[in-house]
Amino acid sequence: MRSSESLRFLVTAGPTREFLDPIRFISSRSSGKMGYALAEAARTVSPHVVLVSGPTMLTPPSAVDYVSVTTTQEMADAVLAQFGGCDVVIMVAAVCDFRPKQMALSKISKKAFHGVLELEPTVDILAELGRRKRSQTLVGFAAETDDLLANARTKLQQKNLDLIVANTTDAFESETNTVTLLFADGHTEQLPKLQKRDLAMAIIERVVKLRT
Repeated sequence: MRSSESLRFLVTAGPTREFLDPIRFISSRSSGKMGYALAEAARTVSPHVVLVSGPTMLTPPSAVDYVSVTTTQEMADAVLAQFGGCDVVIMVAAVCDFRPKQMALSKISKKAFHGVLELEPTVDILAELGRRKRSQTLVGFAAETDDLLANARTKLQQKNLDLIVANTTDAFESETNTVTLLFADGHTEQLPKLQKRDLAMAIIERVVKLRT
């Protein structure tokens, strides 16, 4: 058993960007607020917090180790570099699942675009962490427009998670969130609508319990 003060947290936040050309990119609606709130909440129980964030308009919480990334591959590289030294990993970032097969070196003009954008999958960071997991507690998030709990439960199992936080896409860019927690042992917990800062504290409390 370890005290929460000695736990080493890694949190991801925000969107990633995948570029079509030097100007345009694919991204998500993630504001980063949930991830930043979780990093801040983790900092209240432990001095050892790393926040890996895609592009946001937010100021990083004080006294956390902050790593700025842009693309999904950059986030994967940063997370995998930190993973072995962490006890708790909370993957909140809404990364791009696809990227253009080729990035144009110059701005694509309207006249040159033929109406088809070829995409390829990006690296599945969470699945890779699930494969590499040893003693770490691994937490994921699921945002779905359909069959939220069923899809979240599948993700929990397939990616070898200890806990998944299921929320609808209404949470994007919002100050509040309503979630269901699904644990690896099969039990679930529905939380009321909360400010993201309060929700972050609730999640951290439950994660710490999983470690004790």
